[in-house]
Amino acid sequence: MELFLIIFIVAVALAPLTHFVPTKRQRQVSGLREFAAVHGLFVEFRDLPGSERAPMGGTRRPEQIIYYGKRLPPSRGEPRARLAWRIRDEGFYGVGHHLPAPACIELLPAEILALSQEEGSCGVYWLEPGEEADVQQILGALEAWSETLVTGFTEHPKHDFS
Repeated sequence: MELFLIIFIVAVALAPLTHFVPTKRQRQVSGLREFAAVHGLFVEFRDLPGSERAPMGGTRRPEQIIYYGKRLPPSRGEPRARLAWRIRDEGFYGVGHHLPAPACIELLPAEILALSQEEGSCGVYWLEPGEEADVQQILGALEAWSETLVTGFTEHPKHDFS
């Protein structure tokens, strides 16, 4: 009986520590981000282009979401335009402009919510529902897109990042 009491007390004392053990989803997301970082992408929270939501205070502010980006070298001459595209049922549409989305969208996984380009990077916005294979697709698409932004060519070479 005393042994069970001791085991019970130890279990009660250790129970709060289980809150620090990462969940399966947290380990999966961490693995996706690590894979992206090892292969040259950066991951950060950004405002979702063209999105505004009203918090409880009533003021409107953009919605934060995960951005996987590819850094670009500084452009020579004219800076790159800051552009963004959001997904709709019929495909991607420009946010604040009517330019077509880059051709790399055909290489992206279906879970992508938006994409954007600016002087320092090009990248995608998503909720990280996928697996490592999806990050490989993103990586290939961003490599192709960054090549077109840097060189001006529109070919999409195949990349194998396995």
